[in-house]
Amino acid sequence: MSRPISEQTVLITGAGRGLGAAIARAFAGEGARVAVNYRHSRAAAEALVAELGPRAAAFPADVTDPAQVTAMVAAITARLGAPDVLVHNALADFAFNGDARAHLDRLTWAEIARQAETAVGGALTCIQALQPHFARQGFGRVITIGTNLVQNPVVPYHDYTAAKGALLAFTRTAARELGPLGVTVNMVSGGLLRTTDASAATPEAVFDIIAAQTPLGRVTTPQDMADAVLFFAAPWSRAVTGQNLIVDGGLVFG
Repeated sequence: MSRPISEQTVLITGAGRGLGAAIARAFAGEGARVAVNYRHSRAAAEALVAELGPRAAAFPADVTDPAQVTAMVAAITARLGAPDVLVHNALADFAFNGDARAHLDRLTWAEIARQAETAVGGALTCIQALQPHFARQGFGRVITIGTNLVQNPVVPYHDYTAAKGALLAFTRTAARELGPLGVTVNMVSGGLLRTTDASAATPEAVFDIIAAQTPLGRVTTPQDMADAVLFFAAPWSRAVTGQNLIVDGGLVFG
Protein backbone atom coordinates (compact mmCIF):
# COMPACT_ATOMS: atom_id res chain seq x y z
CA MET A 1 0.00 0.00 0.00
CA SER A 2 1.21 3.52 -0.71
CA ARG A 3 -0.16 6.98 -0.17
CA PRO A 4 0.69 10.33 -1.79
CA ILE A 5 2.50 12.77 0.47
CA SER A 6 -0.35 15.24 0.04
CA GLU A 7 -2.63 12.79 1.87
CA GLN A 8 -0.25 12.14 4.75
CA THR A 9 -0.01 13.46 8.29
CA VAL A 10 3.67 13.69 9.19
CA LEU A 11 5.18 13.92 12.67
CA ILE A 12 8.70 15.37 12.67
CA THR A 13 10.51 15.24 15.99
CA GLY A 14 12.86 18.09 16.83
CA ALA A 15 11.38 20.15 14.01
CA GLY A 16 11.49 23.62 15.52
CA ARG A 17 14.81 24.52 13.91
CA GLY A 18 17.69 23.33 11.76
CA LEU A 19 17.30 20.15 9.74
CA GLY A 20 13.91 19.39 11.30
CA ALA A 21 12.52 22.71 10.11
CA ALA A 22 13.85 22.07 6.60
CA ILE A 23 12.11 18.68 6.58
CA ALA A 24 8.88 20.29 7.77
CA ARG A 25 9.06 22.84 4.95
CA ALA A 26 9.68 20.08 2.41
CA PHE A 27 6.61 18.10 3.49
CA ALA A 28 4.44 21.21 3.66
CA GLY A 29 5.56 22.07 0.16
CA GLU A 30 4.15 18.74 -1.00
CA GLY A 31 0.81 19.38 0.70
CA ALA A 32 1.19 17.15 3.77
CA ARG A 33 -0.28 17.93 7.17
CA VAL A 34 2.77 18.64 9.33
CA ALA A 35 3.11 18.15 13.09
CA VAL A 36 6.13 20.11 14.31
CA ASN A 37 7.43 18.58 17.53
CA TYR A 38 9.72 20.59 19.79
CA ARG A 39 11.16 20.33 23.29
CA HIS A 40 12.56 23.80 24.11
CA SER A 41 12.27 25.69 20.81
CA ARG A 42 8.70 26.90 21.25
CA ALA A 43 9.14 30.32 19.64
CA ALA A 44 10.94 28.87 16.63
CA ALA A 45 8.36 26.09 16.22
CA GLU A 46 5.45 28.50 16.37
CA ALA A 47 7.13 30.82 13.88
CA LEU A 48 7.67 27.89 11.53
CA VAL A 49 4.02 26.84 11.81
CA ALA A 50 2.92 30.39 11.02
CA GLU A 51 5.08 30.20 7.91
CA LEU A 52 3.74 26.80 6.84
CA GLY A 53 0.06 27.65 7.19
CA PRO A 54 -3.12 26.00 8.50
CA ARG A 55 -2.11 22.42 7.67
CA ALA A 56 0.72 22.61 10.23
CA ALA A 57 0.72 22.83 14.02
CA ALA A 58 3.32 22.73 16.81
CA PHE A 59 3.30 20.13 19.58
CA PRO A 60 5.60 20.10 22.62
CA ALA A 61 6.99 16.83 23.96
CA ASP A 62 10.21 15.32 25.21
CA VAL A 63 10.44 12.27 22.96
CA THR A 64 12.28 10.29 25.64
CA ASP A 65 9.16 10.42 27.84
CA PRO A 66 6.52 7.85 26.77
CA ALA A 67 3.69 9.67 28.56
CA GLN A 68 4.50 12.95 26.81
CA VAL A 69 4.73 11.21 23.44
CA THR A 70 1.39 9.46 23.94
CA ALA A 71 -0.25 12.77 24.83
CA MET A 72 1.38 14.45 21.83
CA VAL A 73 0.13 11.80 19.40
CA ALA A 74 -3.39 12.18 20.81
CA ALA A 75 -3.19 15.95 20.32
CA ILE A 76 -1.90 15.56 16.76
CA THR A 77 -4.66 13.08 15.94
CA ALA A 78 -7.30 15.50 17.19
CA ARG A 79 -5.85 18.44 15.27
CA LEU A 80 -4.40 17.02 12.05
CA GLY A 81 -5.32 13.34 11.97
CA ALA A 82 -3.30 10.36 13.16
CA PRO A 83 0.29 10.49 11.88
CA ASP A 84 1.02 8.20 8.94
CA VAL A 85 4.69 9.16 8.81
CA LEU A 86 7.26 9.55 11.57
CA VAL A 87 10.50 11.41 10.87
CA HIS A 88 12.68 10.94 13.93
CA ASN A 89 15.07 13.87 13.77
CA ALA A 90 15.29 14.91 17.45
CA LEU A 91 18.82 15.30 18.75
CA ALA A 92 20.08 15.70 22.28
CA ASP A 93 21.87 19.05 22.56
CA PHE A 94 25.10 18.69 20.61
CA ALA A 95 27.67 20.89 18.86
CA PHE A 96 29.97 19.69 16.09
CA ASN A 97 33.10 21.30 17.46
CA GLY A 98 36.09 19.02 17.15
CA ASP A 99 38.17 21.10 19.54
CA ALA A 100 35.58 20.77 22.31
CA ARG A 101 34.61 17.12 21.79
CA ALA A 102 35.02 14.55 24.56
CA HIS A 103 38.17 12.51 23.99
CA LEU A 104 38.30 8.84 24.97
CA ASP A 105 40.39 9.52 28.04
CA ARG A 106 37.63 11.65 29.55
CA LEU A 107 34.49 10.37 27.80
CA THR A 108 31.82 9.05 30.16
CA TRP A 109 29.17 6.44 29.56
CA ALA A 110 26.58 9.00 30.65
CA GLU A 111 27.47 11.12 27.61
CA ILE A 112 26.89 8.20 25.25
CA ALA A 113 23.71 7.18 27.06
CA ARG A 114 22.35 10.72 26.84
CA GLN A 115 22.71 10.74 23.07
CA ALA A 116 21.29 7.22 22.75
CA GLU A 117 18.30 8.07 24.94
CA THR A 118 17.13 10.63 22.40
CA ALA A 119 18.29 8.84 19.24
CA VAL A 120 17.15 5.30 20.01
CA GLY A 121 14.85 5.86 22.97
CA GLY A 122 12.99 8.63 21.17
CA ALA A 123 12.51 6.42 18.11
CA LEU A 124 11.16 3.64 20.33
CA THR A 125 8.64 5.79 22.19
CA CYS A 126 7.33 7.36 18.99
CA ILE A 127 7.04 4.07 17.12
CA GLN A 128 5.23 2.47 20.05
CA ALA A 129 2.77 5.35 20.17
CA LEU A 130 2.08 5.17 16.42
CA GLN A 131 2.12 1.40 15.90
CA PRO A 132 -1.59 0.82 16.71
CA HIS A 133 -2.58 3.36 14.05
CA PHE A 134 -0.15 1.86 11.55
CA ALA A 135 -1.62 -1.59 12.21
CA ARG A 136 -5.23 -0.42 11.82
CA GLN A 137 -4.63 1.15 8.44
CA GLY A 138 -2.00 -1.27 7.15
CA PHE A 139 0.32 1.59 6.28
CA GLY A 140 3.08 3.63 7.84
CA ARG A 141 6.42 5.23 7.14
CA VAL A 142 9.24 5.69 9.63
CA ILE A 143 12.32 7.66 8.63
CA THR A 144 15.22 8.08 11.04
CA ILE A 145 18.06 10.56 10.71
CA GLY A 146 21.60 9.21 10.88
CA THR A 147 25.13 10.33 10.06
CA ASN A 148 27.88 9.35 7.65
CA LEU A 149 30.25 9.45 10.63
CA VAL A 150 29.24 5.83 11.25
CA GLN A 151 30.92 4.91 7.96
CA ASN A 152 33.65 7.56 8.07
CA PRO A 153 34.40 8.89 11.58
CA VAL A 154 36.65 11.64 10.28
CA VAL A 155 36.11 13.45 13.57
CA PRO A 156 35.61 10.98 16.44
CA TYR A 157 32.46 12.31 18.06
CA HIS A 158 32.20 9.14 20.13
CA ASP A 159 28.90 9.75 21.93
CA TYR A 160 26.97 11.12 18.94
CA THR A 161 28.27 8.52 16.47
CA ALA A 162 27.71 5.57 18.81
CA ALA A 163 24.10 6.65 19.33
CA LYS A 164 23.48 7.03 15.60
CA GLY A 165 25.09 3.64 14.95
CA ALA A 166 22.69 2.11 17.44
CA LEU A 167 19.81 3.94 15.75
CA LEU A 168 20.82 2.40 12.41
CA ALA A 169 20.67 -1.06 13.95
CA PHE A 170 17.30 -0.27 15.53
CA THR A 171 16.03 1.06 12.18
CA ARG A 172 16.79 -2.30 10.60
CA THR A 173 15.32 -4.46 13.35
CA ALA A 174 12.18 -2.29 13.41
CA ALA A 175 11.90 -2.69 9.64
CA ARG A 176 11.90 -6.45 10.07
CA GLU A 177 9.14 -6.43 12.69
CA LEU A 178 6.92 -3.71 11.23
CA GLY A 179 7.08 -4.87 7.62
CA PRO A 180 4.11 -7.25 7.92
CA LEU A 181 2.00 -4.27 9.03
CA GLY A 182 2.73 -2.41 5.78
CA VAL A 183 5.27 -0.13 7.46
CA THR A 184 8.65 0.73 5.97
CA VAL A 185 11.50 1.91 8.19
CA ASN A 186 14.52 3.60 6.64
CA MET A 187 17.33 5.98 7.57
CA VAL A 188 18.70 9.06 5.83
CA SER A 189 22.28 9.82 6.88
CA GLY A 190 23.84 13.18 6.18
CA GLY A 191 27.29 14.55 6.36
CA LEU A 192 28.14 17.88 7.90
CA LEU A 193 25.29 20.21 6.95
CA ARG A 194 25.76 23.85 6.02
CA THR A 195 24.39 25.12 8.28
CA THR A 196 22.34 24.07 11.32
CA ASP A 197 22.51 25.05 14.98
CA ALA A 198 24.56 21.93 15.64
CA SER A 199 27.07 22.68 12.88
CA ALA A 200 27.31 26.40 13.61
CA ALA A 201 30.29 25.67 15.87
CA THR A 202 32.21 24.09 12.99
CA PRO A 203 35.01 26.31 11.66
CA GLU A 204 34.48 27.54 8.10
CA ALA A 205 37.75 25.93 7.05
CA VAL A 206 36.33 22.50 7.86
CA PHE A 207 33.38 23.08 5.51
CA ASP A 208 35.84 24.04 2.77
CA ILE A 209 37.97 20.92 3.35
CA ILE A 210 34.93 18.65 3.16
CA ALA A 211 33.65 20.36 0.02
CA ALA A 212 37.05 19.84 -1.64
CA GLN A 213 36.96 16.10 -0.84
CA THR A 214 33.41 15.60 -2.11
CA PRO A 215 32.78 14.55 -5.74
CA LEU A 216 30.07 17.19 -6.11
CA GLY A 217 32.40 19.85 -4.73
CA ARG A 218 30.04 21.23 -2.13
CA VAL A 219 28.76 20.59 1.37
CA THR A 220 25.30 19.08 1.78
CA THR A 221 22.49 21.40 2.90
CA PRO A 222 19.48 20.71 5.13
CA GLN A 223 17.31 21.05 2.01
CA ASP A 224 19.29 18.26 0.30
CA MET A 225 18.61 16.01 3.27
CA ALA A 226 14.94 16.97 3.40
CA ASP A 227 14.40 15.99 -0.22
CA ALA A 228 15.85 12.53 0.46
CA VAL A 229 13.50 12.14 3.42
CA LEU A 230 10.58 12.87 1.09
CA PHE A 231 11.62 9.91 -1.07
CA PHE A 232 11.11 7.46 1.79
CA ALA A 233 7.63 8.86 2.48
CA ALA A 234 6.59 8.87 -1.17
CA PRO A 235 5.00 5.99 -3.11
CA TRP A 236 8.22 5.53 -5.12
CA SER A 237 9.94 3.90 -2.12
CA ARG A 238 7.11 1.47 -1.29
CA ALA A 239 9.36 -1.58 -1.78
CA VAL A 240 12.33 -0.17 0.15
CA THR A 241 12.82 -0.85 3.85
CA GLY A 242 15.65 -1.33 6.31
CA GLN A 243 17.96 0.84 4.21
CA ASN A 244 20.37 3.65 5.01
CA LEU A 245 20.64 6.33 2.31
CA ILE A 246 23.78 8.43 2.71
CA VAL A 247 23.28 11.98 1.48
CA ASP A 248 26.65 13.74 1.53
CA GLY A 249 27.50 14.53 -2.08
CA GLY A 250 29.43 11.28 -2.47
CA LEU A 251 31.95 11.84 0.31
CA VAL A 252 31.22 8.34 1.63
CA PHE A 253 30.45 5.48 -0.75
CA GLY A 254 28.31 2.64 0.64
